[in-house]
Amino acid sequence: MYINLLTQLKNAQAVKKESIKISYSANDEKILEILEKNKFIAGFEKKGRGIKKILSVNLKYDGNEGAITGVRFHSKPSRHLYVGYKDIRPVKSGYGIMIISTPDGIMTGSKAKKMKIGGEMFFEIW
Repeated sequence: MYINLLTQLKNAQAVKKESIKISYSANDEKILEILEKNKFIAGFEKKGRGIKKILSVNLKYDGNEGAITGVRFHSKPSRHLYVGYKDIRPVKSGYGIMIISTPDGIMTGSKAKKMKIGGEMFFEIW
């Protein structure tokens, strides 16, 4: 689940770890691709086979601080929050991104707005 992934990323950056390992899921892999593309992490690698797949994530730091300074969760397992493409707004005046699950897959809020697709708002990260 992406909530566990992001919590582990923030906690690992708080204690200045180089990398972390998390259990594999397809959603987490797609979210990590987006975070890598937007320069919130240095990179990641899928390791293992079958049930024993893991994702090894290399963390990124800007000087002495981690690249991820904040995360706000919108949807939770108990509450799903949906948004139309007209209601998608920039995060922190363009310094952050919003991750949305759409019928075309998981993508950033700006890409969903360009494609005129709404969906379930997962989280904002800056």
